[in-house]
Amino acid sequence: MTATRVDADVIRRLPKAVLHDHLDGGLRPATVVELAEAVGHTLPTTDPDELAAWYFEAANSGDLVRYIATFEHTLAVMQSREGLLRVAEEYVLDLAADGVVYAEVRYAPELNTNGGLTLAEVVETVQEGLAAGMAKTAAAGTPVRVGTLLCGMRMFDRVREAADLAVTFRDAGIVGFDIAGAEAGFPAADHRDAFEHLRRESVPFTIHAGEADGLSSIHQALQICGAQRLGHGVRITDDIVDGKLGRLAGWVRDRRIALEMCPTSNLQTGAATSIAEHPITALKDLGFRVTLNTDNRLVSGTTMTREMSLLVEEAGWGVEDLRAVTVNAVKSAFIPFDERKALIEKVILPGYEL
Repeated sequence: MTATRVDADVIRRLPKAVLHDHLDGGLRPATVVELAEAVGHTLPTTDPDELAAWYFEAANSGDLVRYIATFEHTLAVMQSREGLLRVAEEYVLDLAADGVVYAEVRYAPELNTNGGLTLAEVVETVQEGLAAGMAKTAAAGTPVRVGTLLCGMRMFDRVREAADLAVTFRDAGIVGFDIAGAEAGFPAADHRDAFEHLRRESVPFTIHAGEADGLSSIHQALQICGAQRLGHGVRITDDIVDGKLGRLAGWVRDRRIALEMCPTSNLQTGAATSIAEHPITALKDLGFRVTLNTDNRLVSGTTMTREMSLLVEEAGWGVEDLRAVTVNAVKSAFIPFDERKALIEKVILPGYEL
């Protein structure tokens, strides 16, 4: 464990990279209130502060299915062009305010078609909003590079359609693919045709695995479906006994498969018991390529600054640890090598020279 500690003000200024962040889980509470009023959707409360507290408390149940159910209200206001444009633009502005310089945002287009938009129109609209946000942050001197991952919902039957969209829009800001939704009972292998299609088309993908389900879920994601990263992956610790790695854990570590770890979210869904005991620290110390992420900023009441601060305060992390997970994230990003290299050398590493 490294010793150089950093305070909250310094952490806010550090350049950050996030690979696992859901668009529909990160809206501003005030935006949810305003858009809900415009479309006639009833919320638990119309006070933005109270709504933020409601989200955090409702998601803090220790149950992934109930956690996912909180998305009803954010999705309700993301069914129109106007709603999607605003949410996507504000997403980028909020990242910039948090010190994020690189992000991959993910969402499932099939969940945004209730207002009459086609899947393609949803993707085009979100990309337009993200581009507007990136233009504003660049003009303000706080540029954020955002790539998009399209998601298929593993419990529904449109995963292949979402994969086709990722291929179609790969030159329009879509950098990869994912499947999301309830993990237990909905194995990734059920959608093998979509992943085989993505591999044929050289589109990278990650898979939510090892959060609400165990090693079999991770094995399927990697060895059957061919994922290049793991969404969460905390249950890989089931294959580690007294520091000795089993075959699957060794595969993940030795092949530098990035673990998209989300400490606060994992506490809420019951995948971890505390920040101090969260597997991210032990896995980092064992040499795994761990990355630090927010998952859902509204639902988890968090930011990258908060996630970093919690690890510093409760798990003894120092600046070297924060730099390491940030570099790990950029190394494993689904963008070209030259862009990753430039981000690390010109932005990340200079930003950690305290």
